[in-house]
Amino acid sequence: MQYKQPLKILILAAEIVPFAKVGGLADVVGALPKSLQALGHDVRLAMPRYGQVDPARFDLQTVLDAVTVNMSNFRVQVSVRQGNIGTEIPVYMIDAPRYFERENIYGYTDDGERFILFCRSVLEAMRALDWSPDIIHCHDWHTGIVPNWMHTIYRDDPFYADVASVYTIHNLAYQGIFGYRILEVAGVAAQGFLYPQIAELANVVDIMGRGILFADAITTVSERYAQEILTPTFGEKLDHLLRSRRDRLFGILNGLDYQEMNPATDGYIHTPYDATSLDKRTENKRALQEQAHLPVRPDVPLLAMISRLTDQKGFDLLGQIIQPLLAQGVQFVVLGIGDQHYHEMFQNLAVRYPEQVAVFLTFNAELAQRIYAGSDMFLMPSRFEPCGLGQLIAMRYGSVPIVHAVGGLADTVQEYDPSTGEGNGFTFANYDPWEFFAAIVRALELYRFKDTWRRLQQCNMAADHSWHASAMRYVEVYHNAIASHRSGK
Repeated sequence: MQYKQPLKILILAAEIVPFAKVGGLADVVGALPKSLQALGHDVRLAMPRYGQVDPARFDLQTVLDAVTVNMSNFRVQVSVRQGNIGTEIPVYMIDAPRYFERENIYGYTDDGERFILFCRSVLEAMRALDWSPDIIHCHDWHTGIVPNWMHTIYRDDPFYADVASVYTIHNLAYQGIFGYRILEVAGVAAQGFLYPQIAELANVVDIMGRGILFADAITTVSERYAQEILTPTFGEKLDHLLRSRRDRLFGILNGLDYQEMNPATDGYIHTPYDATSLDKRTENKRALQEQAHLPVRPDVPLLAMISRLTDQKGFDLLGQIIQPLLAQGVQFVVLGIGDQHYHEMFQNLAVRYPEQVAVFLTFNAELAQRIYAGSDMFLMPSRFEPCGLGQLIAMRYGSVPIVHAVGGLADTVQEYDPSTGEGNGFTFANYDPWEFFAAIVRALELYRFKDTWRRLQQCNMAADHSWHASAMRYVEVYHNAIASHRSGK
């Protein structure tokens, strides 16, 4: 479907690459606008200016000295600075030092008030700048109050009356749960709690739930996850609410920023390469083995994980099979931080198997790129995974993914069939350690056949996981949301 009229799109998020990043949300919101702009749309973003976002480093310019924001029975004055991403895409940053100049981005008792202030400040800043969007695209719980406001306190506001809202769920597990007072701060206390049919939510405020309830369209980050969250298993107690709005729910797979994620131009890796020069990739494996203090052996399969070290990411499965896996003679590198017992597990393994296991208990973007470029196989045994970018980056860099077939992992990785040559990785259906182990063994068996393995790498590196197709889907959803909003549905 072709739409000739360019849209004015305002994107709100708590984190945006390159300014601030905790998880994949920041990558998505940093990349999608570039593809939307390439399709001809006027895209602008907004986020808080955290203490870690240095105005000098990012050349931030003050565009509004003072914006007054109502917060229940008191007012807050904020200023607005502007940075840019891509080709002059504005990123408006709400500057409120008392709320955002802190050591971390999240994890404070007043997080509810902080992000309500952010959202309200953005809406008032757009009025001051006299830029009225067609669509407000909100991401995760931090911005879930905005669709609620579009149907309440801004409903009869001429500046926002025709503005439709789209709400994207990146991870349903983080919902923004607060007490009643947050409704007073947000100015919507008259509506009450809204969820009498959901016993667990009857006496709390679930900000993500409000985004789902009021948005003109809801998206999540893969088609499979959009179906999974309609079930009690993956629905995180909101499946009833999601099923009631399933006609407004769309799954759109995340993409990769191909300018950033490109082994031919990546400045972090030892030796650049592409699908036609995979011989050069062995230099990256050698460099990774050296950095990890592992024996430099090109013939040994090198397996990797880059992840938060939590049960959700499948480390409980890995813990049950790590001994028989190491008995296969592989090398294993892990990068990430998380639960203390996994820190200790990997530290103990590295001591016991110094020629096979290397652990980096940190997050380091440069090292992550070297691991993608130097590993042979990339493990993602997640219990659930809304989309996952790791498997997409791994394929782009020629590391073959081994994944649990859920969410976006199931949408992007299909089991390799040696008889037909179809498929692009190795998968397991049930969340079971020995099914995971069997998938790894199948990969190790294929790895012995170097020509076949190289064809698999080349196929993966040639696949298109860029944002272009997904951006076109988002534009369709935006128009759908506008039509729904104007019809009053």
